[in-house]
Amino acid sequence: MSLPAIELISFKACPFVQRSVITLLEKGIEFKTTYIDLAEKPAWFLSISPLGKVPVLRIGEDVLFESAVINEFLDEITPPSLHPSIPLEKARHRAWIEFSSDATATCYRMVVAQNKDDFVAMHSKLKEQLGLLELQVIGPLFAGEQFSLVDTGFAPLFMRIVLLEKQGLDPLLDSYPKVKVWADHLLARPSVQNSVADDFAVLSQERLKASDSYLATCLT
Repeated sequence: MSLPAIELISFKACPFVQRSVITLLEKGIEFKTTYIDLAEKPAWFLSISPLGKVPVLRIGEDVLFESAVINEFLDEITPPSLHPSIPLEKARHRAWIEFSSDATATCYRMVVAQNKDDFVAMHSKLKEQLGLLELQVIGPLFAGEQFSLVDTGFAPLFMRIVLLEKQGLDPLLDSYPKVKVWADHLLARPSVQNSVADDFAVLSQERLKASDSYLATCLT
């Protein structure tokens, strides 16, 4: 059965959009991307996005929002599933996807922290979260050899951590060997590499330099 035209409404730097791009690429679903400026959201976007956030997925005349919901939908309409078949294990995966959202938010708050105390607090929290994750990873991916929606949840976070490390942030992942192997496998995966715009690394560095954050003053 052919799918209606699929459009992903995106912002280049958004990790939650990236999750859905990875899922679309893993599933081999054809789609087009429409970028918007979140600082000046167009009226047409606000009319279809109840929360005013990306990603938004348009499927013909229908609209979905929230990356976890979008990814579940994409997974359901295109087998094989990227979720475990056992209900309890599937629920556990969903819980860790939610955890990935919190860890991604922690990383963002660390990057934009305006002073040393706030930066250190978020840096410490992110390390705690990575430590909890270390206890859950089977390897080389989250649940072993098979790629899952949990992997889509964490890939954007790992990409951002690695970019920050390349810019001079003290290594975070090296202290968590199973997470480090997992991150390396994800970042080498074509769907992850192709899930961001070509200028993503440059854009991320420019956004950091232009910010007034504590981290920006340390790395520039």
